[in-house]
Amino acid sequence: MKYKVAEIFTSINGEGQRAGELAVFVRFTGCNLQCSYCDTAWANTKAAPYHYMTETEIAEYVRRAGVRNVTLTGGEPLLQTELHELLKELAGLPQLRTEIETNGSVDIKPYLSETVRPAFTLDYKLPGSGMEAFMNTNNYQYLQPEDTVKFVVSDEKDMQRAETIIRQFDLSGKCGVYFSPVFGRIAPETIVTYMIEHQLNQVRIQLQLHKFIWDPEKRGV
Repeated sequence: MKYKVAEIFTSINGEGQRAGELAVFVRFTGCNLQCSYCDTAWANTKAAPYHYMTETEIAEYVRRAGVRNVTLTGGEPLLQTELHELLKELAGLPQLRTEIETNGSVDIKPYLSETVRPAFTLDYKLPGSGMEAFMNTNNYQYLQPEDTVKFVVSDEKDMQRAETIIRQFDLSGKCGVYFSPVFGRIAPETIVTYMIEHQLNQVRIQLQLHKFIWDPEKRGV
């Protein structure tokens, strides 16, 4: 199987439960959403640059990198046909942890029975994204402690909505829950203040590390 890969590189996890750890990122082209703040929109269009890689070539890149984390991202990685074949190939690498970053609109159930279950980081798209109507909350019944639900917040209205969703689905009792600011749109201090005032003890704020280490517009990091 050949996959349309926009970029593949080794860096650090900027978000999620493995933030700060080394990881190989495999960014696929294409997405079914158009978030107002998307920072990888360049990879989502039909004209996006890409090169074909097989599951064997991707796994070999990961093996040579010598890291223990691989993140499948996009775009929307779950739109890739035959993703099962890649997951099967990656499962053959010892001590490797595979994470799928998904926008929260696609059913994750078909990927729960893999030989080695991947960890999922699911976005919940809040009103500020313009894409909330597409969220698939049925996925929340499958969450495990190694999974993450991430709320990218633009303003207080977003945080209020996130708090409602967290409580409605008991997300903090199932997996990691994170608030992440839309870069340049809301101050992290504003999020912390909201968390204190609303006693969100099981929610973590997380900044996108790569945007502080490198130029926020730089690719391949």
